[in-house]
Amino acid sequence: MEKWVVSAKRADFKKIAEQFGIDQVTARIIRNREILGEKAIDEYLHGTLEHLHDPEKMKDMERAVAILQEKIQKKKKIRILGDYDIDGIQSVYILYCALRRCQAEADYAIPDRISDGYGLNQRLVRQALADGVDTILTCDNGIAATAEVALAKELGMTVILTDHHEVPYEEQEDGEKIYQIPPADAVVNPKQPDCPYPFKNLCGAAVAFKLVQVLYKKSGYPPEEALAFLENAAFATVGDVMELTGENRILVKEGLKMLNCTKNNGMRALAACNQIEMGKIRAYHIGFVLGPCMNASGRLDTARRALKLLLAEDSHTAAEYAGDLYDLNASRKELTEQGVEKAVELVEQTSLKQDKVLVIYLPECHESLAGIIAGRIRERYHRPVFVLTRSEEGVKGSGRSIEGYSMYEEMTKCKELFTRFGGHPMAAGLSMAEEHVEVFRRKLNENTLLTEEDLRGKIVIDVPMPLDYITRELTEELNLLEPFGKANEKPVFADKNIHILSMGVFGKNRNVCRMQVESQGGTRMNAVCFGQVEQLLNFLQEKFGRQALEQTLAGRDSGMRASFLYYPDLNVYNGQESLQIIVKNYC
Repeated sequence: MEKWVVSAKRADFKKIAEQFGIDQVTARIIRNREILGEKAIDEYLHGTLEHLHDPEKMKDMERAVAILQEKIQKKKKIRILGDYDIDGIQSVYILYCALRRCQAEADYAIPDRISDGYGLNQRLVRQALADGVDTILTCDNGIAATAEVALAKELGMTVILTDHHEVPYEEQEDGEKIYQIPPADAVVNPKQPDCPYPFKNLCGAAVAFKLVQVLYKKSGYPPEEALAFLENAAFATVGDVMELTGENRILVKEGLKMLNCTKNNGMRALAACNQIEMGKIRAYHIGFVLGPCMNASGRLDTARRALKLLLAEDSHTAAEYAGDLYDLNASRKELTEQGVEKAVELVEQTSLKQDKVLVIYLPECHESLAGIIAGRIRERYHRPVFVLTRSEEGVKGSGRSIEGYSMYEEMTKCKELFTRFGGHPMAAGLSMAEEHVEVFRRKLNENTLLTEEDLRGKIVIDVPMPLDYITRELTEELNLLEPFGKANEKPVFADKNIHILSMGVFGKNRNVCRMQVESQGGTRMNAVCFGQVEQLLNFLQEKFGRQALEQTLAGRDSGMRASFLYYPDLNVYNGQESLQIIVKNYC
């Protein structure tokens, strides 16, 4: 059972509420998100594109654009080299469309997840040379490809890197970090230590979008044409699980407005295929519905299919590609469940359960699913998790972390074990020889400083709030806090001693529980729990007994009471609106 903790950050909530015309509850949530000061709060609530930073502040941006302009003028062939995930696909789309608009001789290549692995490699460099490519332009990759960039330069090619990943470094004995920047003609990455760009947490597609803004400006194209790619940058920002703070919040907020009235045939078809009405797409749909479909292309087939969806020139072709991606994602879900079951079995039945950092080797698992499975296991055990699988050349894997454990830094401490590795504090990828798997597991666990308290799941409650306080006005006001996602999570409310008057289980998979509940103050409303229904029923049965549970399920009050973590919601059914709560957890 996770530990429930009330966020107790202080501020003059009454003053903030009066100043910005919001409820004190909303003011408290904003404070909990570390939004401090009048300017920051105003930008959080009302930020627009005007608040975005000047893209020309990014290191090497003007140099990269100048090189591209020269290559376009001289009709030199430019190859965009992307990645096979959402961010990589959207990045390639942005750059390819923009370069073609600028009359460039441009094409693209996306590495195959299985045969190529992540990012620029020597085969892709040599293939580019054989195809008569003059300039390689990377997106969402390249910052760790020092040897590959050196090869391309040696072969006479120009290389421009656009990326957002951590810059590799060598750590000296005194703790100083010596950063290793590839010898490209231009390197555009806000994470470079000497890059003056104020916001460091852009995704790859957002960096590509910034590049296009400057390219269009220098080439005389209207700025609104560059803004057309905002929806792609927003999609990638959510899909790549970037923090929705600062610029990212504005990019996604404004990008969602554009996405909801998009003219892109592929985007419209993918939404229709998933039965999402245009005008109602939210960050949630990108993260959990549309994004996984696009990612499934690069996982089980080729990412080129997702790119062709975005490039589809008519609705019929787009619908075909969208249907293919939908089916691929269904297959991905099934394979993922099989992998999760096997991983749980290994943890429960072996010495892995004693480890603070889990390294799970699933030789038969499809390597593209390693990251998803790692994420699911992390959620179950609240520990950093690496899932490894056998590949054509040894072992490949992905990691998903918890707060307080930087995967990239911990991997750097044993980098001699890897043939390749890279990533972020919260996620990483790697390749290694099979004989190093157990050594990797041992070293991570020997080096870790994680405590038992770190490994206990924690849920932070934003506001302990009786159901009596919920109003339609407050429920609608909470929409000001969207888009929700990493670092701007959906607020968590709590109320205790809630009386469960009746309940029923619905859905073909029995995955929806509807309850009528009553607060201590006498307010009655509906409560809905999606998923984890069996766990809720087991909890209530253990606490109150089988007879009481069955009585309540039959619609008769048996006196059951529980504390709920929830989010208020406005339910619309047959044109009638009613307040309800969405139950997230219970005790």
